[in-house]
Amino acid sequence: MFSHFGRLLRALAAIAILCGAIAPVFAHEGHDHDEQQQAVSAGALPRGEAVSNEFEIVAVARGEALEIYLDRFATNEPVTDATLEAETPSGPMKANPDADGTYRITAPWLAKSGRTDLIFSVTAGGVTDILPLTIEIPPQRGQDMARENATGGAISKNAILLVGGGVLAGAFISAIALRGGRRAAALVVILVLVAGLRAARAHEDHGHEEEKAQIAISTATGERAQRLPDGAVFAPKAVQRIFALRTLVAEKAEHRKVTELPGRIIPDPNASGYVQSAVGGRLSAPPGGFPRLGTRVKQGDILGYVTPPIQAIDISDMRQRQGELDQQISIVERRFARYEQLAPSGAISRTQLDDTRLELEGLRERRASIERSRREPEALIAPVAGVIAEGSAVAGQIVQPSSVVFNIIDPSRLWVEALSFESIEPTEGARASTYTGKSYDLNYQGSGFADRSQSVPVHFAVKGDTAGLRAGQFLTVLVATDESKQGLAVPRRSIVRGSNGQDFVYEHVAPELFMTRSVRTEPLDGDRVLIMSGIGSGKRIVSQGADLLDHVR
Repeated sequence: MFSHFGRLLRALAAIAILCGAIAPVFAHEGHDHDEQQQAVSAGALPRGEAVSNEFEIVAVARGEALEIYLDRFATNEPVTDATLEAETPSGPMKANPDADGTYRITAPWLAKSGRTDLIFSVTAGGVTDILPLTIEIPPQRGQDMARENATGGAISKNAILLVGGGVLAGAFISAIALRGGRRAAALVVILVLVAGLRAARAHEDHGHEEEKAQIAISTATGERAQRLPDGAVFAPKAVQRIFALRTLVAEKAEHRKVTELPGRIIPDPNASGYVQSAVGGRLSAPPGGFPRLGTRVKQGDILGYVTPPIQAIDISDMRQRQGELDQQISIVERRFARYEQLAPSGAISRTQLDDTRLELEGLRERRASIERSRREPEALIAPVAGVIAEGSAVAGQIVQPSSVVFNIIDPSRLWVEALSFESIEPTEGARASTYTGKSYDLNYQGSGFADRSQSVPVHFAVKGDTAGLRAGQFLTVLVATDESKQGLAVPRRSIVRGSNGQDFVYEHVAPELFMTRSVRTEPLDGDRVLIMSGIGSGKRIVSQGADLLDHVR
C-alpha cells in the first residue's frame, strides 16, 4: 500500500515540475531580445540625404515633422536664407526656417512605415537646384509592442490553463490515492505548482520592462556622433553645427617651396635705445618716481639721476682749489671797488674797470662750478619714445659707468632676426609663425656678411599689427625659395597627429560620414601645409574642427 502511494506521489511531483518548466517557455515564446536590440541600435532617427554640386541636404524624421539641414557642398557652411520646397505624399509643401538654422515641414505621413520618396527644390544666392532623396520609415514600435503583448497574453492564458489542469489532475489523483492523514502531502504538491505559476508570471513582466528600458536608451543615443568599427566617424548634422565643421575641396597645384628658419624678435634699432650712465654713482628717482616696466615714455623724459661719489683726496683738492679761488675773488673784489671810485674822475680808464669786472665774474663762475660738481647729479634722459622693456632701478643703487639702467622699445616697430645656413635674399618677403599658430608678414631688411656660429643672421621687419609679440620671443620664419613643388595646400589645423605619430586628415565622404586618411605633409607657409601623398585631388577635407572629430569615440 505504501509503495503504491510512493509511486503516485513521485508521478504527481513529476507533473508539477513539468508544468512549472513549460509555463515560462510558453510565456516567452516569440520573444528574441538580441534581435530586437540590434534592430533598435542599428537605426537612429529615420533620415535621408542627397548631394549635388552646390548643396547637400539631410532630412531627419522627428515624430510627425521633417527636420531639414541644408549646407554648401564645398565648405559645409549652413545655408539659412534659402527658399526650400518639397514634393511630398501630401503634395507640394514649403519648408519653414527655424531659429537654429534648420528648416521644418509638417509630415503626418511619417506615421506610416515604408519607403517615401521626396524631391526638394532649393533656391539660394541666385542658384536653384533639385535634390531627390528617400526616407525609409521602419515598422512602428508601438504596433509591434501591442502585437507582441497580445500574443504573449494568449500564450500566458494557455500556460495558466495547462498548469491549472495539471493542478486539478494532481488533486484528483491525490484524493483517490490518499485517504486520511495523507491529504497533507498532496496539499504540499499543489502549493508547489501554484508557486511555479507565479514565478512564470513575474519573469514575463520583468522581461518586458527590461526590453522597454533598452528601447529608451537606444532612442536617446541615436543622434550622437560616434566612431564606427572601420574608423569612420558618423557625425549627425546637428553635431556638425555644434562643432562648426568646415571643409574645402583640395586641388593639386604648383607651390613654391618654403624654408623654415629659427628666429627671434628684436627691437627696431631705429626705434629703441638704452639709458646708460656716463659715470658711476648712486641712483636717485626723479620727482614722479622711477618708471616701471611697461610704462610709456617720451623722448627727452628724465628717468632718474646718478650722483657720482667723491673720494676723500678729491674732496681735499677741491677744498684747496676753493680756498685759492676765494682768495683771488677777495683781491679782485677790492680792486674792482677801488676802480669804481676812480673811474668817474678819469684816474683810470673805463677799459680797466670792465676787465676787472669780467675777471671777477670768471672767478665766481669757477668757484660755483666746483661746488656744483660736488652736488649736481647726472640726469638719465630717454633717447627715444617707447615703453620701458627692461630696467629695475632702485633708489640708492650704485651703478657702474656705461651700465644699462633702462631699455626702451617701441612695440609697434619690431624686427625678426633669423639664422640661415646659407645666404638668402627673398624677393617676396616671408612669414613668421609663433608657437600658438599666429602668423605675421615680414619685410626683408638684409643679411649679415659674417657668420655667427656657422649661420648667417637675416633681418626682417614685422609688417602691420605687432600685438602679441615681445622682444626675445622665439618663432619660426618661413621663407619662400625659387624651388617649387606640387601638392594639395590645406590649413595646418586640418592635420591631426595620431598616437603613433602619423599625420592624417578627415575626408568628408558623405553628408554625415567622415573617413580618416593618412597623409605625408611638408610645410608651405605660416597658415598652410602641403599634402604630398595619401589623398587625391578634388576630395573634401575638413579644414576646421578636425581636432573635435578626433575626440569622438
